[in-house]
Amino acid sequence: MTGWFSRLFAHYEAYHAYGPPRLKYMGYLGAVTYIAFFFLRFTRKNPDLWDDLPFRAVAVLLFLGLGLKEFWPARLKPYYIRYSYLVLLYCLPTFTILVALERGGGVPAISNAFIVLCFLVMLTDWRNTLAMLAVGTALAAGYYALTVDDPRLPLDLIAQLPAYTLIVIGGNLFKFSTEQIDAERKLRATQALAGSIAHELRHPLAQVRHSLERMQKVLPAPGVPGQLAAVGPAEVDTLYRHLAHGEQAVQRGLQVISMTLDEVSAKPLDTVSFSYLSAAEVVRKAVDEYGYDGDDARAAVSVKVDEDFQFLGDETAYLFVLFNLIKNALYYLRLHPGTAVTITVGGQQVTVRDNGPGIAPEVLPTLFEPFRSVGKSGGTGLGLAYCQRVMKAFGGEIRCHSQPGAFTEFTMQFPPAGEQAREEHRQQVLDSARAVLADKRLLVVEDDAAQRVTTRHKLRSLGLVIDEAADGQRALEMLSRHAYDLVLLDLNMPVLDGYQVAQKVRQGQVPANRYVRIVAHTSEPAHLARVKTQRSGMDGFVAKPSAQLPLVQALQRALERRSTASPAGGRPLAARSVLLADDSAYNRRAVAAYLRDAGASVVEVDHGEAVLAALRAGAAFDAVLMDLNMPGLGGLDTSRAIRASHEAWSTLPIIALTAHSDSPAVQGARDAGMNGFLVKPVEAAQLYEVVAELTAVPRGPVAPSPLAQPTVPPSPPDEEALLNLARLESYQRLGLLEELLADYLPEIARLMGALEQAVAAQDLPRAQDTLHSLLGMSGEAGALALYQWVRGVYVPVLEEGRWPPADEWLPKAQALAVRTEQALREYGARHSGARATEG
Repeated sequence: MTGWFSRLFAHYEAYHAYGPPRLKYMGYLGAVTYIAFFFLRFTRKNPDLWDDLPFRAVAVLLFLGLGLKEFWPARLKPYYIRYSYLVLLYCLPTFTILVALERGGGVPAISNAFIVLCFLVMLTDWRNTLAMLAVGTALAAGYYALTVDDPRLPLDLIAQLPAYTLIVIGGNLFKFSTEQIDAERKLRATQALAGSIAHELRHPLAQVRHSLERMQKVLPAPGVPGQLAAVGPAEVDTLYRHLAHGEQAVQRGLQVISMTLDEVSAKPLDTVSFSYLSAAEVVRKAVDEYGYDGDDARAAVSVKVDEDFQFLGDETAYLFVLFNLIKNALYYLRLHPGTAVTITVGGQQVTVRDNGPGIAPEVLPTLFEPFRSVGKSGGTGLGLAYCQRVMKAFGGEIRCHSQPGAFTEFTMQFPPAGEQAREEHRQQVLDSARAVLADKRLLVVEDDAAQRVTTRHKLRSLGLVIDEAADGQRALEMLSRHAYDLVLLDLNMPVLDGYQVAQKVRQGQVPANRYVRIVAHTSEPAHLARVKTQRSGMDGFVAKPSAQLPLVQALQRALERRSTASPAGGRPLAARSVLLADDSAYNRRAVAAYLRDAGASVVEVDHGEAVLAALRAGAAFDAVLMDLNMPGLGGLDTSRAIRASHEAWSTLPIIALTAHSDSPAVQGARDAGMNGFLVKPVEAAQLYEVVAELTAVPRGPVAPSPLAQPTVPPSPPDEEALLNLARLESYQRLGLLEELLADYLPEIARLMGALEQAVAAQDLPRAQDTLHSLLGMSGEAGALALYQWVRGVYVPVLEEGRWPPADEWLPKAQALAVRTEQALREYGARHSGARATEG
C-alpha cells in the first residue's frame, strides 16, 4: 500500500517539478475566492451565515500557507509539495462535496462542483485527479453520515455525474494531447539544435584533426628510448604553430556552443566590461585569427581601411560577429572559386561584401530572426540573430543589402564615440589600474631603446617604480638583486630571448623572483603567443605595438590573476578551512582527502542542519562545499538559509556538489545563492581551482605530492575502459587506496542489491534514491564505466519519473558491477604489491 501511494505521489511531484508556480498562484486565488464566496451569501435572502464557517476558515488558512511559499522557514520548504497535496485534497473535493451534501445540493453546489473539478484537473495529473476525487468524496460522505441524523443524497448533484465525468476525461485528454504536442515540439527543436551544433562543430574539429596530423609529421618516428631523433628549433616552432592552430579551433568550437546557448536563452551582454576598441585593429585580428579551410580561403579575404574609428563594445563578442560574417561569405567558395570577400572600415561602419550568389529579396526581411538559415544545410540559423543582438548591445545596427547573382553586403553601423566619453573611459581604466599598480615595481626588458622610452611614457601616470633592462642577461642580473612585482618582457631579443629568460626565472635561477608576474610583449599572432607564453610560465601577453590602455590592462590583469607559477610542490589551499557536507561518508572521504592534501583543514558533516549548526557554533570557515541532495535540509535550502541569516558567515562562498549538471540544476544552485558548481565525481584539479578562486588563494597547476610513485605493471586493456585510473592513482598517492577500496567495494555491492530489490518491488522512488547513491559511489571509487552507465540511467529516471524502457538494463548493470569489482580488486592487489616491493 505504501509503495502504491509513493508511486502515486511521485507522479504528482513530477507534475509540479517544472513550469510556473501554479500551486502558489492557486493558494492566493483560493484564499481570495473562498473569502469572497462567503460574503456573496449576504446578497441572498435569509442566508445561513455560519453553517460552513469553521471548515471555510481552515481552507482559507491552508490556501494562504500554499501561497506564501517564499516565507516558509528553510527547514520546512522540503515538505511544501506534500503540504500542497493535503491542501488540494481538503480544500477542493472534500470541502466542496461536504458543503454540497449539508445543503442538500442546489444550483450553487452544482456550479461550485464544476469550478472545483476544473481546478483539480488543472492542478493534478489524471491519476491524482481520480485519487483525490475518490478520497475526498469518501471523507466528505463519511463525515456527513456520522454527523447528520437523517443523511440524504442530493439527486440533482447525482444527475450531474455524467457532466462531471466528461470534465475529468475531456480535461485530461486535452492535457495529454497538449503535453504530447509540447513534447514533440521540444524533441524536434532539440534534434534540430543538436544536429546544427554538430554541423557547426565539424569545421573546428576538422581543424583540430588537421593540426594533430601536421604535428605527427613533425614529431620523430618512434624508437628505442635514448635513440630517438632530436627535434630541432625549427621543428619545435612548427609544433607550437600547429598546437596554436588546434587550440584556436577548439576555442572557435567553444564559441559556437556559447553563442548558441546565449542566443537560445537570450542572455544579455555584460555592458560593464565594454571598452573602446579600434575598428581596424579588431577587423585585422578577426581576419588573422579566423580558421580558414585553406590558403585559397585566406587569399579570398581582404581588408580595406578608409578611416579607422573607435567604438564601445566587447572585443570577443564582435570578433565572433565578424567570424560569422566571414564564414557566411566563404560558404560558396568551392562552388564559386572566384569569390572575393572585402571588409571595409570607415565612416563609423564596417562592411563585409562578397561577390557570391546573393540572397533572394523575399528572404531579407527575416534574415536576422533566430533559426533562419538561407541555403546552408545544417546551419543553426542563430549566427545572424546573434550578430544583430551584439550590434544592438553596442548601440548600433546591422543590415543586409544583396543582389542575387551579384553580391551580398552586410553593414554594421556604430554610434559615434564622443571625445569626452572616450576620455572619461580612459580615465576610468587608468584609475582602476592605478589602484592596483601604484607603488609596484616593474622591470621593462626590451632591446629597443625607443620602445623602452615609449613604454615608460605610457605607464608614467600609474605610480609604478620602473626599471629597465636592455637584454635578457641584464634582466636576470637585475632580477637576482631586486624583488619585482611585474616584468614586461620582450620575446624577440638577441643572445637571450624572452622565452629563455622566463624559463630561467621559473627554474629558480633568480630565487627572489621565481614567481614574479611576467607579461610578454610580442608581435606574434595572439593565438600563437597565448600557447607559447603559457607554456613558458608567463602570466599574460600584450601585442606589440600596443596602445596605452591595452598595455595597462594587461599588467593589471597579470597582477590580479592567480599566478601560473606557484611552487611545484605547493599546497594551493594552505591555511584555508572548509566545511564539507555530503550525506555519503564515502564521497566526503574522497573530497576531504583532496582538500587536506592541498593544505586545507576540513570539517565534515552529513546534512544541512549540521552545516548551520557548525556555522552558528562560531568556527571560522573560508568556504562551504555542499551536496545538493541530502536528507532533511538539502543543499539548496541550506544555502538559502545561510544567505538569509544576516550573520557574519552569510556571505561565505558556497560550492555545490552534485551528480546532476543540467541547466536547471546549475540555475537552481545560483538562485539559492551558491557561488560555484562541481560535478561528481570531483576531480582534484577542478576542486582546487574553484575553491582557490572563491577564497582568493593564489594557486598554480596541481602538482604531485613528493611521495614516491611505485612502479607497477601496465594496466590490462579492459581495466582502462572500466576504471578511472587517474582517480585511483591520486588515491594511491594520498595513501588512501586500500582503505577506500575496502569501503567502496562492499558499499557498491550493497547498493546493487538494494537496486535489485527496488526493481522487484517496482518502487521507483527507492530505485531513484539508490541510483543517486550508486552514481556518487561509483564515481568516487574510480569505477568509470559503471559511473557512466548509472548516469545514463539515473538522469532520465530523475527527469521523467519512469523506469528505463529496456527490460535487460538491470542484468547489464549487475554484470558491469561484477566486472568492475574484479578490476578494482586486481588494481588494488597489483598496486599494493608494487608498494610492498618498493618498501
